[in-house]
Amino acid sequence: MSKKIVLTGCTKGLGRALVDEFIALGHTVIGCGRNPEAILDLRFAVPAPSTFDVLDVSEAKKVELWAERMITQHGAPDLVINNAGLLTEPAPLWKQNAAKVAQLFQVNLAGIVHVVQGFAPAMIERGSGVIVNLSSGWGRSVSGEFAPYCASKWGVEGLTKALAEELPAPLAAVPLSPGVIDTAMLRQCYAEGAGDYPKPGEWAKAAAPFLLSLGRKDNGKSLTVPGF
Repeated sequence: MSKKIVLTGCTKGLGRALVDEFIALGHTVIGCGRNPEAILDLRFAVPAPSTFDVLDVSEAKKVELWAERMITQHGAPDLVINNAGLLTEPAPLWKQNAAKVAQLFQVNLAGIVHVVQGFAPAMIERGSGVIVNLSSGWGRSVSGEFAPYCASKWGVEGLTKALAEELPAPLAAVPLSPGVIDTAMLRQCYAEGAGDYPKPGEWAKAAAPFLLSLGRKDNGKSLTVPGF
C-alpha cells in the first residue's frame, strides 16, 4: 500500500537519496528544504502527487501553514521524517560563533518541534502514524569541536523519547541514527576520510524499507539503520 511520507531536508545527502528510493517504491513524498533551486529540480524530477516546497523548519508559523496545506491536500501522513539539520564549523565551544550555534539549535531541535506540532494532531485524530527524528552517533556519544551538534542530537534523543511516552497507541516516535554515510556533512567532520563510508544512494536502499517497517513495537527505542 502506498504511504504518504513527510520528509524535511529533502534536497541533498540522505534526504535526497530517500526521495528517490521512496518514489521508486511507489510512495508519495511531501518534502521541504531551504534551497529554492534544489526544490525546483525536485518538482521537475518527481511526478505528482509528490510535492516539494521551500521551507525553513525553524520558522514556526510557516511550518504551521505548510502543514495545514499539506494535510488539506494529502490527508494525515503515515510517516514523518525530520531530517533537516545543520552543523557548525569545527571549533572548541568557546570559539563557536554564537549566532551559528543558535541557528543550529533552531533547525535541529526547534524545527522538529514545529513539524511535530504541525502534523501530529492529524495523525492522532486518524489513529495511526510514525514520527522518526534523525539523531546521530553523536546523539549517543560526543566528539570535541562539535559540541553544539552533539548537544542538539542528544536533545533529539530526549525529545523523541518523551514524545514516545505522550503519543497514544498505535502511533510511535523513534530517534534514528542513520549510521556513518559519505555526505557533505561527514566530509566537514572527516575530510577525505568520509570517502571510506557508503554513499547516500546505497544507504537509502536499506534505510527506506527499514523506515517503512517502523511501528509501535519500536516506540521510544534508539535505533540505527541496520548495517550502517
